[in-house]
Amino acid sequence: MRIGSKPAPRILLVDDEPSNLRVLRQVLQAARYRLSFARSGQDALNLVEKETVDLILLDIMMPEMTGLEVCERLKKNPKTAHIPVIFVTALKDSVDEEKGFEIGAVDYIAKPIVPAIVLARVKNHLSLIRADELLNTHIDLIDRLGRAAEYKDNETGMHVQRMSRFARVIASAYGFCDESADDLMMAAPMHDIGKIGIPDSILLKPGKLTADEYEVMKTHAQIGAEILSNPSSYLIELAHSVAISHHEKWDGSGYPNGLAGEDIPIEGRIVALVDVFDALTSERPYKRAWSTEEAIAFIKEQSGKHFDPSLIPLLEQELPKILEIQAQFAETKTE
Repeated sequence: MRIGSKPAPRILLVDDEPSNLRVLRQVLQAARYRLSFARSGQDALNLVEKETVDLILLDIMMPEMTGLEVCERLKKNPKTAHIPVIFVTALKDSVDEEKGFEIGAVDYIAKPIVPAIVLARVKNHLSLIRADELLNTHIDLIDRLGRAAEYKDNETGMHVQRMSRFARVIASAYGFCDESADDLMMAAPMHDIGKIGIPDSILLKPGKLTADEYEVMKTHAQIGAEILSNPSSYLIELAHSVAISHHEKWDGSGYPNGLAGEDIPIEGRIVALVDVFDALTSERPYKRAWSTEEAIAFIKEQSGKHFDPSLIPLLEQELPKILEIQAQFAETKTE
């Protein structure tokens, strides 16, 4: 094993016929994949409990337990549900392909196999896994950077966990599709990344800021936008928009650009609302936590001033979900 290199993907080949396993082994070993073998459905299920597998090539017509049954059991197990399954089946077999896809298979390969087709399908699905891994890493880094900024003035950093999920709830209620609402949830933790550029003497000051200090504090929106400038991905582009716009106000009195109304991007309007709601209802060294009723009353009073008036009813409508998230990601008090 090479130090610092990710090992080759491991593929599990499942077939009750040794000759079929030999053919697949010859094709896939030449591509330098790591291979594991099982000659029954139960053997396959036992093996994936003990060994990390990236992809499964699964025969359908097997005695005792068919490939369809194996796939169903794999997908019901949280530990193995993520593993892509490609069914391998003889053309003469009567197979309900729709059923296979319904239970979680990602593809079919016909027997007798064509080596080039097997290699292409395997490579394609392993590439999709790699793409998912990169996206998850990207999301994880965004979340951690967001929390890094919060740790400077928030003891636990749970604020970004709550407000990003609040943002998803409000975005869905506003009409975002699931994918777009998820994107906003993943970008929202970066809203205050610019705080890392604010001197601690200002950021951590326990008392009220002077006028000059407040002007410095306000620069965190622009600093965040600069950190996230020239993005190469949509998530960072969205995070850039949130960072630069979440302190704008509906009446134009916000910063840094004095935008008003619908000139403020909707993602900034949503994050502005949930950011303030969470700040109001959270305890800080300089303030008590407001009750939900107090926070809602203040936000309603600021409708059309600070906040987009169309979003306030959505916050009230979705309050049960918001409070559930609030409880799930509550601050942990440390002695």
